Amino acid sequence: MIINRLDIMYKGWFVGNFLPSVCSTQDFEIAVKHYNVGDYEKHHTHKIATEITVIIEGEARMQENKISKGDIVTILPGEETDFYALTNVTTVVVKYPSIKDDKYLSE
Repeated sequence: MIINRLDIMYKGWFVGNFLPSVCSTQDFEIAVKHYNVGDYEKHHTHKIATEITVIIEGEARMQENKISKGDIVTILPGEETDFYALTNVTTVVVKYPSIKDDKYLSE
């Protein structure tokens, strides 16, 4: 048995093509992310990866859409999104494939 801690992983990402990781793979990435009310991630796109976000707790806004507990949002390659925490939020995010530097901030 190997035991790791989420708080030492890079911004909640614990599976994927980066270090530290509990499973290093180029096939996909998985993260558990915690946001405080008012936290904001700027508009961005992925040219190659598809990103799936599951809201575990709380409410947020992505591209003017209010999302809440139980919602699953799929962002396809080339689609732009942002993220604004309306409350404290916990998400699980899956991104595939795991491509380094495939996040492009919008201007």
